[in-house]
This record gives sequence, structure tokens and C-alpha cells, in this order.
Amino acid sequence: MRAFVYPRLWLGLWLCGWVLCIVLSLVPPPDLPGPAGSDKLGHFLAYFMLMAWAVCVFRTRRAHLLAALALVALGIAMEVAQASLTTLRLGDVRDAIANTLGVAVGLALTFTPLRFALERLERALCGRDVSPEKHRD
Repeated sequence: MRAFVYPRLWLGLWLCGWVLCIVLSLVPPPDLPGPAGSDKLGHFLAYFMLMAWAVCVFRTRRAHLLAALALVALGIAMEVAQASLTTLRLGDVRDAIANTLGVAVGLALTFTPLRFALERLERALCGRDVSPEKHRD
């Protein structure tokens, strides 16, 4: 993990995101306005946020890759679960693709300074003077 004052907080929030994603994938879908297929943007954004958060929480590229693989597996598993465990939802390969694209774009943050965003936020909130550059990947 990165050099946080509160590492359990940041990891816990990421895990809460997983739980929220699972719950929202299995409960009856909300009736959202918009054109057909517009839910794909929601899939993309949810998995992008989960992956971006992982990039900000975990320090190594290996950890980023493992998180990405786990999130892709989660996205596929949720589509299978929707198709086999619910009667109000349908598994859709296009949703799994949107999930995977979100993970891929989030993973790309590994190569940008945005990977230090949570460290900078925590430093600003806590007044902690730790430069992310001292903790390079």
C-alpha cells in the first residue's frame, strides 16, 4: 500500500465500493431515463472508479494488475450472476465489455501522476508532509 496515515480507511472505502457494486448488480434495476444502452456508461464509470481507487491505494504495478484482473473477473461474475440468480436482470456481454473498458482506463492511471491523488488528498486533509515522489513505484 501507499504511505498513508490511515491505510485502513482508504482500503476499506475501496472494499465498500466492491460491496456496493455487487449489491447494485443484483438488486432490481432502477428505471433510469435515457436511450437504450445508456447504462453502459454507468458500468464503465463504476469499474473505472474501482480501478482508479486501486491504483491510488496500492503502490506496485503488480498490485494494480492483480486488482485489474480481480475487477474484470468481478464484472464477468456479476453478469453471470444476473443471468442465473435473478429474474429481474439479464446478463449482458456488452455490460461486461463496458466494465472491462472501465478497468482498463482506470489501470492506465498507473502511468500518470494521478496515482498519487489519495496520498495528496490525505496530506491536505491531515497536514501530513509526505511527498508522493519519495514513494515512487
